Amino acid sequence: MITTGEIRVGSAFMYEGHPFIVQRMLGQKSGRAGMVTKLRVKDIVTGSTQDLGLDAGEKFEDVELVEKTVQLSYIDGDDFHFMDQETYEDVSLSKDDLGDNAGYLSPDDEYEVKITYYNEMPVGVKLPVNVTRTITYCEPGVKGDTSGKSTKPATLDTGIEVKVPLFCNTDDRIVIDTRDGSFVERAKD
Repeated sequence: MITTGEIRVGSAFMYEGHPFIVQRMLGQKSGRAGMVTKLRVKDIVTGSTQDLGLDAGEKFEDVELVEKTVQLSYIDGDDFHFMDQETYEDVSLSKDDLGDNAGYLSPDDEYEVKITYYNEMPVGVKLPVNVTRTITYCEPGVKGDTSGKSTKPATLDTGIEVKVPLFCNTDDRIVIDTRDGSFVERAKD
C-alpha cells in the first residue's frame, strides 16, 4: 500500500481500478476538509492523462513495475532514446511519458537511469535523487546574500526553470533534487 504522502513523480498506483503513473506534482492545498495533493497522472493502459486531487492519508494499492538500468543515448525532438545496459537494445519514450523528469535528462549525463516497465511496456523513468545541471540564464546574483531564503527563477541547460537562491549566477553548476525540483547546493566540481 502507498499513501498520498509517499507519492512522487514516477510513482505508480491503482485508482478506481486503473493503474496510474504520476507525471507531475501540481501542488498541495489545505483547507477546511484537510490537505489535498494535486497530481497529473497518466493511465498506464490507455495512455490518457488527467489531473487528480487526492486527500491526505488516502491509501492506494501499489502497481508492480519492473526496472531496467539504461543510459540516455540521444534526444530526437520529443523522443528520448535510451540504451539498455544489458541487451544494448534501444528503448524510446516520449517527453509526455517522462513528465517532469524530461527536464533533468541530457545525453551528456554520466549517470544511469532506470526505465520502469508495466507488462513489458516502458512507462516512465526513475532518476537519481540529485542531479547536477548548469544555469544558462538567471538575473545577476546579489553579493553577500547567502541566506538561501529568497529565491529567483533560473533556466537550466535542459530548458526547465527552477527556483534558486539569490546568490546563484549564470554558468553556475548546481545540484537539483529530482523529486521536487528544489535547489540543493552549488556543485563541488
